[in-house]
Amino acid sequence: MQSMAATTAASSSRAFSLALRHSSASPAGPSRHVAFASPPSSSSPSSCRWPVAGAGAPVLPLGIRGGLRPLPSPLPPAGGAAARTRTAAAAAAAASPPSEDDGKPEEAAGISRTLQLGALILVWYILNIYFNIYNKLVLKAVPFPLTITTFQFASGTFFITLMWLLNLHPKPRLSLQQYARLLPLALIHMLGNAFTNMSLGRVSVSFTHTIKAMEPFFSVLLSVLFLGEAPSFRVLRSLVPIVGGVVLASMTEISFNWIGFWTAMASNLTNQSRNVISKKFLAGKEESLDDINLFSIMTVMAFLLSAPLMLSVEGIKFTPSYLQSTGVNIKELCVKAALAGTCFHFYQQVSYSLLARVSPVTHSVANSLKRVVVIVSSVLFFRTPISPINALGTGVALLGVYLYSRLKQAKPKAKAS
Repeated sequence: MQSMAATTAASSSRAFSLALRHSSASPAGPSRHVAFASPPSSSSPSSCRWPVAGAGAPVLPLGIRGGLRPLPSPLPPAGGAAARTRTAAAAAAAASPPSEDDGKPEEAAGISRTLQLGALILVWYILNIYFNIYNKLVLKAVPFPLTITTFQFASGTFFITLMWLLNLHPKPRLSLQQYARLLPLALIHMLGNAFTNMSLGRVSVSFTHTIKAMEPFFSVLLSVLFLGEAPSFRVLRSLVPIVGGVVLASMTEISFNWIGFWTAMASNLTNQSRNVISKKFLAGKEESLDDINLFSIMTVMAFLLSAPLMLSVEGIKFTPSYLQSTGVNIKELCVKAALAGTCFHFYQQVSYSLLARVSPVTHSVANSLKRVVVIVSSVLFFRTPISPINALGTGVALLGVYLYSRLKQAKPKAKAS
């Protein structure tokens, strides 16, 4: 038996050597690198059978047809735990992005959002400035505030209808009961703008906006009466410079007029009532009605309410015969009225768009700064004479509005802490 095993081993060794020589002396042509396993050991007669790949059989590369895929080894890779640690660390490093680029997408998004907000605020301010200037010029030429108000709501109705027809914003679908609930809101909206135009027709633009700086006072008062929101002592204290500044500015206003004063105060009351009632209406989460559609429906309904009021109080004043009798340039007046109506609608539309992107307190701060810009620009354009005490009162009132906005912003943080 030993001689037979030796003979078998010798013949296997010779066959292995001949195969090696044959592969190295193959004729010219594409070389095929064929890897063979080690020769079978002579200690085991059964090893010459090569039953499976990886157990002594030749393992062909996967690119060669008919090659056998090597079986995965159940043993850990060479190097033990250290190798596994290095492999895991390399996989984690490959999976995670570089740390220096982590904040770049968020930073770019933040810069883009800031630029958009800055552009919206700039457009809001510019439209407001031009509205007040053109509106004042039209009211000086045609002192009929209800007629001007109706024309402005008509301009807004035109743009809103165009927006819905072109599907720039989804049209609301409301029931008759919801329209009935919106009717008082539209009436208040119409009266607020009418009172503002009455005040602008009687006193200077700067004085009207100085009185309208008392909006926070009416906001606090109406929130207590209708929403049950009790203000803090710090918020109440911020109202003192607002009221005091308005009183000081009123005492020294050259163009002071009681009708202009009280209509501006009535504008504050109606506008803040509109805001409070709008807040209660939107709290009901009505379907198909967002801020834009709420403002649009109020504008259309306000136009329908202001038209009969204008006809009963002032009649039809925008007729060529009447305008010619006043001696005004009809073409120039119509252009200014159209610009005022366009700016009137779009500055409110931009205001609502801005409110959807920032908090109400941030919007209030931007609104207080907008009032400063409007007052300064109107004083420069109309060359309104202002005494030092009047300027001091206006500045104190606007500073109080700013402090009020900041305190309203700090109030939720105090509750959260």
